[in-house]
Amino acid sequence: MTVGTLYGVGVGPGDPELITIKAFRKLKECPVIAYPKKMRGSKSYAQKIIDLYVEPQQKTMLGLVFPMTKDQETLQQEWKKSVEQIYAHLQEGKDVAFVTEGDPMLFSTYIHLMKLMKEQHPDVPMQSVAGISSFNGTANRLHIPLADGDDHVAMIPATDNKEEMRNVLETHDGIVFIKIAKVLDQMLDLLEEMNLLKNTHVVTKVTSDEEVIWEVENLRGTELNYLSCMIVRK
Repeated sequence: MTVGTLYGVGVGPGDPELITIKAFRKLKECPVIAYPKKMRGSKSYAQKIIDLYVEPQQKTMLGLVFPMTKDQETLQQEWKKSVEQIYAHLQEGKDVAFVTEGDPMLFSTYIHLMKLMKEQHPDVPMQSVAGISSFNGTANRLHIPLADGDDHVAMIPATDNKEEMRNVLETHDGIVFIKIAKVLDQMLDLLEEMNLLKNTHVVTKVTSDEEVIWEVENLRGTELNYLSCMIVRK
C-alpha cells in the first residue's frame, strides 16, 4: 500500500476567510485532520480557524498534545508519540493535513514535526501549503505598509538583549517583533527611549473574533497572549 502524504497546511492568522483556496481544498480532500490540542480539552487556535470548513463527523480528527515545557524527556516522548500517531494513518495510505496558524514554514509547530517525520519515517512524502502570517494580517488590519521602495524590513523574536533590539530598530524601517509577551515592558522602555512609541502597534490574535488592538501607551504590566505581534514602522 502506498504511504499517504503529510501536508503542513497554513490556515492564516485567525479570520477563517484568510485561508487559501489550496488550503481549503486540502482540508476537504484529506481524510485525517491533525491539529495541536490543548491539554484541558478546549479547542486550539488552529482548530477554531478551520471549524467553518471541516465536518468532524466526516473526518478523523487527530488532536495532538504539544506540552509547553522545557523538560527535554517529556518533550521527546510527546513529540515521538505525535509522529507515530500521524504515521499510523499515513501507513494506511491516508493523507493527513496538519493545520497550523499562519504559515507552516515560519515559527510553526509543523517544522519540528516535519523534521522528526523525516528522521523516523523517511518514506513519507511531505508537502506544505503556504499561509498568511500574523504579521501580514497585522499590517493589513492596521493599514500600515511594512515596506515600500528600498525599505529594510526585519521580523524577529523579541528578547531581553536591549542592545540587539536597539540595533534592529536603528537599522530597519519596518520591524515585526513576535514572542513579545515575556519582554513587553523592556521593549516599551526601549521604544520610549528611542522616541518610537508613537510608531508602535500591538495586536493579539489578529483578524480573529478574539482580536485585541492595544493602546501602546497603556500596555505596561499587561499579560499578553502568546499570539501577539508588535509592529514598529518608522
